[in-house]
Amino acid sequence: MYFVYLLECKDGSLYTGITTDVERRFKEHKSGMGGHYTRAKEAVRVVYTEKYPDRSSASKREAEIKGWRREKKLTLVW
Repeated sequence: MYFVYLLECKDGSLYTGITTDVERRFKEHKSGMGGHYTRAKEAVRVVYTEKYPDRSSASKREAEIKGWRREKKLTLVW
């Protein structure tokens, strides 16, 4: 099972990623081990998740969401 997730960062920006364990991955982002973007922008909270049966479908959805403008991403969150 894979998850696509969106994080809200301290500056209000949104980060999109995939993982098999959202809680563990969020802790990695918070501790500075999650990636360059969230290390610089400081992850605040998980604002959205979607569940997928395999990595391939989760990766496709992640790429789709990453291509969206912020306003469209916010329609998922709110």
